[in-house]
Amino acid sequence: MWNETKPLPITKEQVWAAWKKVRDNSGSYGIDKVSIDMVDADPAKYLYPVWNRLSSGSYFPPAVREKGIPKDVGKVRYLGIPTVCDRVAQMVIREELELILEPQFSEHSYAYRPKRSAHDAVETCKQNCKRFKWAIDLDIQGFFDNIDWGLMIRALRHFTNTNYHIMYVKRWLKASLIKEDGSLVERTKGTPQGGVISPLLANLFLHVVFDKWFEKRFPELKYERYADDVIVHCHSEKQAKYVLDMIGKRMGECKLNLHPDKTKIVYCKRNYKKKLPYRPKHVSFDFLGFTFRPRMVKTKRGKFILEFRPGISIKSRTKILAAIRKTNFHRWSNATLSKLGKLSCFQSIRGWINYYGKFRKSDLQNVFRLLNIRLMKWAKNKYKRFKRSYRLARIWLREVAISKPDLFEHWRHGWIP
Repeated sequence: MWNETKPLPITKEQVWAAWKKVRDNSGSYGIDKVSIDMVDADPAKYLYPVWNRLSSGSYFPPAVREKGIPKDVGKVRYLGIPTVCDRVAQMVIREELELILEPQFSEHSYAYRPKRSAHDAVETCKQNCKRFKWAIDLDIQGFFDNIDWGLMIRALRHFTNTNYHIMYVKRWLKASLIKEDGSLVERTKGTPQGGVISPLLANLFLHVVFDKWFEKRFPELKYERYADDVIVHCHSEKQAKYVLDMIGKRMGECKLNLHPDKTKIVYCKRNYKKKLPYRPKHVSFDFLGFTFRPRMVKTKRGKFILEFRPGISIKSRTKILAAIRKTNFHRWSNATLSKLGKLSCFQSIRGWINYYGKFRKSDLQNVFRLLNIRLMKWAKNKYKRFKRSYRLARIWLREVAISKPDLFEHWRHGWIP
């Protein structure tokens, strides 16, 4: 069986390796309601047909399942969730395409790439804000939903002549969508967020549409791109306006649009009052969950100066606080501190600290202050001796935090009541 002859050079080993990556990434089921655990219990039943059809050229992806997730207040982002087996098939082709495309991508592109992270993009942005006085915060309107298929395939053909790569990418682009109300929608453009291959295709599209064009058109300027989040750095406001106008025209040529309200030109130096005769319209911008704005920082000599630095954004902080409030654990009078530590919001603390604490860690103080207040409310509801006194509950909780800091991750980092 392992030596079966097939028209396309896709092996069972490739499918198995792809399955292990899909399994490690976890994720929800698709329209067939086959979960990762079900595939893991009987891999031969589900993975053999994937290999058989992929290697023979007869694989056609099923429709993707629409799933809405909260984005901002009152807004919803819709993902397209492929089936588990379809994610395995996508992973096989993605692994092959990455070997071809990854060496071609720009050093200024950071998303979904090996040995590159959002922190790298933020750090580079911080350094470029020191060199350039102005920045353009670009927002591409509905990027994933508006990618033109013709231009996408044209970009793909520029890097690979392998017919089955192009054939399968076309099929995944054209996969139907099952909406949350059960209706079937035939798509005509875009690539669904949630697909395994979608991030690579998005990077490829913007590599051609933006990265290479910008580097050739404005070689003296710098930028950072994380998927469709782009910050461009300029020397003057006049230059920034011209560059933004050129970028807008370029996006229009490639059937994309910049968001008229979210795209903005930002002055990113320490104090505009000393440098400019007027107040700029924008003096801050958000990038990857961090807000860049003038902040007081302490130098190595102990002096405080104003610098343009990143710190956790208000949106990010609001999402964390909402996650903490949602649990209502302060009403769980029957629970113990150890049991509370197993809640999702407490399990997420390490991730919050590792990500948002990378830059200006002290800004997380307000987040964990609320967490400690909730713990005090829990102690007040649980123990009769604290019913009438927050002060006694705080003293007791502080003693516990000092004696057992490993109970909660934020205690280990010094945020105690």
